[in-house]
Amino acid sequence: MTLSNKPALTYFIADLHLSENRPDISACFFRFLATDAIQAEKLYILGDLFEAWVGDDDDSEFVADIAQALATLSRTGTEIYYIHGNRDFLLGARFAKMSHMVLLPEVTLIDLYGEPTVIMHGDTLCTRDIAYQKFRKKSRTWWWQGIIKSLPLKLRKKIAADYRKKSAAATAMKSQEIMDVTDTEVIHCLQEYKSQLLIHGHTHRPAVHNITVNNNEAKRIVLGDWYEQGAWLRVTPQEMILLNQAFT
Repeated sequence: MTLSNKPALTYFIADLHLSENRPDISACFFRFLATDAIQAEKLYILGDLFEAWVGDDDDSEFVADIAQALATLSRTGTEIYYIHGNRDFLLGARFAKMSHMVLLPEVTLIDLYGEPTVIMHGDTLCTRDIAYQKFRKKSRTWWWQGIIKSLPLKLRKKIAADYRKKSAAATAMKSQEIMDVTDTEVIHCLQEYKSQLLIHGHTHRPAVHNITVNNNEAKRIVLGDWYEQGAWLRVTPQEMILLNQAFT
C-alpha cells in the first residue's frame, strides 16, 4: 500500500555510475533516497544509474541492494521513473519491476507543474561525437542486444569492463567540444516537442543555460554526476534548485 500525501516536489538525478568498487557513491545514493527523495512525489532518474549494466539476470547482492532501496522508496508513495543512459541501456523490465520503476522512452515530454518539459539522458545531443553515435546506433538494435544477452553473464561482465577501459582511453583523446551537446540539436529537440525547458545529464557539466527557441526564452538544465558528491535538481511549483543554485 502506498501513500498519497506527498508534497508537490520532484527530483531529477543522473550519472550516478553506481558500481561495486565505489561503495561511497552507493552510500550517498541510499542517503538521498531515505532523506530527500522520500519527501517527493516523483523521482526521475535520467540514465547511467549504473557504471555498466550487462543484463537483468545479474543476481549480485550489489544489484539487489539497489533494487530494494528503490522499491522501498516507491512503497512510501514516491513515483520513480527511469530513462536509459549510455552505460545502462540494457536495463530491462525485470529490474524495473524489482525496483518499482517505470521505464520511459529515451526522450519524454512531461508536465512539470504546468511547464511542458523535455527530459532525456542527453547522449543523443552530442552529435559531434561521431564514433560514439555510430556505436550507439548499432548497440540499440535488437540483433546486437540479442547477441550480447545470449552470452554467459561472466563473459558479459568482462566485455563491459574491457569496453569501459577503451571508452575511457577514447574519451581522453576527444576535445571538450566534441563531448558536449550540439546547440542546434538542443534547439531542434525543443522545437519538435514544443517546449521551452530541457533537462538532461550525460555531459557531467551541471549548469543552467539560457537559450532562445522560437524567439522565446528557454532553459537547458544539465544535471551533475555523483563522483564527488550527490547531485540533483529539486523542483517545486515555485522554484528550481540545482544543488545549491536556486532559480525560477
